[in-house]
Amino acid sequence: MNEYNLKYQIDTAENRAFLKELREELLSFGQGFPSPGGGSYYLGDDGTPWKSRSRETWITSRMAHVYSMGALLGYEGSIALAEAAIKGLTGELHDKENGGWYAGLTCDGEPLPNKQCYAHAFVILAAASAYLAGSKAAEQLLTEALRLYDERFWNEEEGLSCDTWNTEFTVLDDYRGLNANMHTVEAFLAVADVLSDEKYRVRAGRIIDRVLGWAKENDWRIPEHFTKDWVPDLDCNKEKPDDPFKPYGATPGHGIEWARLITQWALSTYKDDADARKKYSNAAECLYNRAIEDAWNRDGAPGLVYTTDWEGKPVVHDRMHWTLAEAINTSAVLYRVTGKEKYASEYAEFMRYLDEKVRDKTNGSWFHQMDKENRVIGTVWPGKSDLYHAFQATLIPYGPADVSVAPAVKQMTGDWYD
Repeated sequence: MNEYNLKYQIDTAENRAFLKELREELLSFGQGFPSPGGGSYYLGDDGTPWKSRSRETWITSRMAHVYSMGALLGYEGSIALAEAAIKGLTGELHDKENGGWYAGLTCDGEPLPNKQCYAHAFVILAAASAYLAGSKAAEQLLTEALRLYDERFWNEEEGLSCDTWNTEFTVLDDYRGLNANMHTVEAFLAVADVLSDEKYRVRAGRIIDRVLGWAKENDWRIPEHFTKDWVPDLDCNKEKPDDPFKPYGATPGHGIEWARLITQWALSTYKDDADARKKYSNAAECLYNRAIEDAWNRDGAPGLVYTTDWEGKPVVHDRMHWTLAEAINTSAVLYRVTGKEKYASEYAEFMRYLDEKVRDKTNGSWFHQMDKENRVIGTVWPGKSDLYHAFQATLIPYGPADVSVAPAVKQMTGDWYD
């Protein structure tokens, strides 16, 4: 096997070096994100901030998370960039009157309407990672974010989180969704690892059990959208199938991402219960394999389609970079957990596709959206908004499968990822 092929094979020196190269490229690409107030500018194709777009809380939180990990890995300048984003979360993006965090600010500094569960989950993740990295303001931010989330979004009776309030927290929208709950699981697992508070790992498990129930009823295609009583709304946005946050149908990338999070939760929860671990790893395999079967190379060209209908037929054929990133992560994790060579083989396929089609070798970072012929487009995700999915995909394949990504970086020796 030549060096070019070894570059894509998991557990080779060449693959580790390739991921390090990608990681450094991403950290360099994203350095221009902070606004004077700390909120993250949306990044354009070459990393130039698009200052005419809103500065959104979820993007700011993701950049705080990424550069906190950069600081833990010892990359020069990362802690200052993480602190800049934390400044945005404790400052201009924080609603000091009503509590919580605005969805974002317009380019003129006006708050965007509503309070999003999705954004608040990312504030928790950012604060946890920045706390690990030594940010002075992160501990108080984490305390406040958890308090607010417990008060406004978590429903203890249902074992799930609601989705959207108005800005004043007086009117709760009837929509319920699993995207926000998925990132809540991610955030709760990070908090459990960082603060050793198992309450949050238990909560993550309650969400996971509900999601697996719905998935099994739909041939392992996860419903995304629900009524306020948690009845699946399988036709939601059928007339706008490529919505960036509420697309119609099944989203294979989310099936893949859930599979990784479920594996992490099960391994960390059932350390002494092999049967329970096996039960959940089997479910994770079902989710991942269904998603790959439905989405990978389905239309005559390489890539993962964005959405399918409930029979697995592609609806939106565009390829999103985040779906590929999650496929890289989850194939690696399932290979670690099961030892099955099919997952190592698929990891290599995904890495080759990344290198040949998705990595922008001219401007840096990864193309965020491509059409079914793998031509760069920007109808859903113009530019390259942030680094979160791509950066994590340079770390998770070589981290422990039972630990959140930032705590895993913290506990590894300095040359683990080199």
